[in-house]
Order: sequence, then C-alpha cells, then structure tokens
Amino acid sequence: EFEVVDVFNPEDKYNFIFGTSHFIKTVEDVYETLVQSGTAIKFGVAFCEASGPRLVRLEGNDDELIDIARKNALAVGCGHTFFIFLNNAFPLNVLNQLKMVPEVTSIHCATQNPTKIVVSKVGDGRGFVSVIDGLKPLGVEDESTKADRVKFLRTIGYKRGC
Repeated sequence: EFEVVDVFNPEDKYNFIFGTSHFIKTVEDVYETLVQSGTAIKFGVAFCEASGPRLVRLEGNDDELIDIARKNALAVGCGHTFFIFLNNAFPLNVLNQLKMVPEVTSIHCATQNPTKIVVSKVGDGRGFVSVIDGLKPLGVEDESTKADRVKFLRTIGYKRGC
C-alpha cells in the first residue's frame, strides 16, 4: 500500500533536507556538523529509529524548527530517515558537510518547495519510495529568463560580477 505525505513547512518558509542514515548517533553528529557551519544557522533535526525503541530522536538549536522536523518525521514514519529544517542558512551551505557524516547514507531532497514523499507500507514497516519536489517545469529557459537567473544569483551574493 502506498501513501503520499505532504511535507509540513509553514508557508513554505524554511529550507529543509530529507535523507537517510543508519545509526542512533545520527542526531548528535548532524547537530555538531550543522552548528560548526556558521554562527547564525538555526535548525531542527529529527531522525526515525528503525529498531529497538523506534523513537524519533531530536536535536537542534531552535524549538520551532525542531517541532517542524518532529512533525514531519512522525508523518512520514520511515525508519532511518531524517529531516533537517534550516533558518539563516541554505542547504548548499551544509550539504557537503552532511554527506561526510559517517552515518548519513543519502540525501534525497534539499529544498524550500512544496514537497510530497511517497511512502510504501508493508506490515509494521514503512519505506520512502520517492520525493516529489516542487512542480513540473512550464517551459525552457530563454535569453531573458537566463539574464534574470544570472542577475538573481548576483543579487543574493552567490556569484560575483556584474
């Protein structure tokens, strides 16, 4: 049986990362990785255990983001998955560091878009099948929209030059 779970993200206001990991110390190692990435970053982490007490483990430095991560972890409910909700940082600021955390096996989504996660339910277990990130394209970039992209990246400081 399949279920489609809408990721809860109030007003699509936060960037988040959805991934898989394999060990109980994930939340502590992810916490240390994120807190070292910059002093302004705020985040909440929720990790779903797949065995033992099968708890959702929580860490972070912002109560609202921890609560949003918790709600999503419980809604998706797939063992060994995690959510990280971010403020004052973008996923690209932390993705490479997260990929180096020994327990992290995969990053499946890093976005602020409306997102759905397709979950398969088999007996007492649940596994995620796919991530639907945002909406389908409406067309192909032309010179005008390319110029808009180039300008935007410079406006937000991710590229230099004029």
